[in-house]
Amino acid sequence: MSRSKTEYLHCCFSGREGAEGDVTIDEVPIPKVEKFGYLGSIIQQNGEIDENINQCIKVGSLKWKHATGVLRDKRMPIGLKDKVYRTVVTPAMMYGLECWVLKKTQIQMLMVAEMRMIRWICGYTRLDKIRNEVIRDLVKVAPIEDRMRESRLRWFGHVKRSVDAPVRRCESINITDSNRGRGRLKKSLDEVIRGDLKVIGLTEDMAQDRRF
Repeated sequence: MSRSKTEYLHCCFSGREGAEGDVTIDEVPIPKVEKFGYLGSIIQQNGEIDENINQCIKVGSLKWKHATGVLRDKRMPIGLKDKVYRTVVTPAMMYGLECWVLKKTQIQMLMVAEMRMIRWICGYTRLDKIRNEVIRDLVKVAPIEDRMRESRLRWFGHVKRSVDAPVRRCESINITDSNRGRGRLKKSLDEVIRGDLKVIGLTEDMAQDRRF
């Protein structure tokens, strides 16, 4: 274990104060951090996912820039741009979101970032005052909120059908957050899945049928 590269993170998901004392290796203190990257995700000390959202937006924007030779070329047909965008940019922006419990503000951040890229693909800016629905119809890209719902339900159906990995209810964690009110329960993934099913008119039992 490298002492110069090792860091540690104390998770405060329960709302308690950070643990006292230092973590050491051979009496050498190990730096304590509030966040770090792991397998493409950003783990935060307070259990939130704001850094994950920002990371996905940055990665999606970077992929978009790498593909600007196609996406910004006026000679390229919209159909080709649509396929390139859904193949290159969308997977980067939506990586790992199957288990995210997003707030409305976080969903709005993703929607704003995506609409900016889609407008540029069509050669428009907000100054052109063209409605988002019109832009989406041109590029044939569904709202990212709908695609996130589809991805969550696809993951839910896959796990639900698995014999070795039965779906377990995701319980909320009681944390202290001054912006949400002391002791308020966070929304659980279980609640999000039930809401998704309700929106599209499905039930959990239908997950056993791949046609849905």
